[in-house]
Amino acid sequence: MSAAVRTPPDPADPATVDDTIVDWYAGAARDLPWRAPGTAPWAVLVSEVMLQQTPVARVEPRWREWLARWPAPADLAAASPAEVIRAWGKLGYPRRALRLREAAAAITERHGGAVPADVAALESLPGIGTYTARAVACFGHGQRQPVVDTNVRRVVARLVHGNATAAPARSSDLTDIAALTPDDHDRAVRFSVAVMELGALVCVAGTPRCALCPVRDQCAWRLAGSPAATGPPRRVQRYAGTDRQVRGRLLDVLRGASQPVAPAELDRVWEDAVQRSRCLNSLLADGLVVQTADGRFTLPE
Repeated sequence: MSAAVRTPPDPADPATVDDTIVDWYAGAARDLPWRAPGTAPWAVLVSEVMLQQTPVARVEPRWREWLARWPAPADLAAASPAEVIRAWGKLGYPRRALRLREAAAAITERHGGAVPADVAALESLPGIGTYTARAVACFGHGQRQPVVDTNVRRVVARLVHGNATAAPARSSDLTDIAALTPDDHDRAVRFSVAVMELGALVCVAGTPRCALCPVRDQCAWRLAGSPAATGPPRRVQRYAGTDRQVRGRLLDVLRGASQPVAPAELDRVWEDAVQRSRCLNSLLADGLVVQTADGRFTLPE
């Protein structure tokens, strides 16, 4: 008697994928403070802005400091830009700090100090895009919302479409993840964060840890034989020598100064005068630095 041939499960069957990923998350999730039950929508919003292109390990202590100092949007809105820039420290992309302060002011003025739950209202806030708006609605307000970041897009690309890497962001990303999301609101929220965690810890860029993946037997990419990625190789972002590094050094001087700084003090942070001037001008244009009447430089008050 011949052995029965086992038919592999359909890739990304919503009837089983959501349960499997949520169950996996229950035992594998990182213990991050903004995921704690009862975390206020404002705290979720702050975490989402800080986590953009910034590792969790750098964000967590700064997030705690910010929430202790500015526990509500009105508190941050009342702070000066200089205070906010100094408190942002070395998280990178400091323009986010000013945009978060602007968002806090808009929340205070338009919504009585309460972070709105409506996605459209969230998207109308300064610096808040589609991903952040949906993340706050989902994780801060418990709504069933498709939430798509880089990690989620990579999971969906492999699990659903059988591709090694995700294509450029597109509107169908929301449709893809919505089709996998359970109907129950509470479970939908857990599923949304679980898919993000799966992409961050297991279904990583480069070499995914497929042996640890809870849905490896339903992954279209694995079922297709794990084909190699097509298209140009992913570019690795460098930091040394970039304008980002120069801007950071200039801001470091101003953050540590108690009074406006003379141009000569800024000249010492970077030898390339052309690049240094370009970066200083970009900081001025971004509103992160202002020039005084006597030609010195300082953080905006």
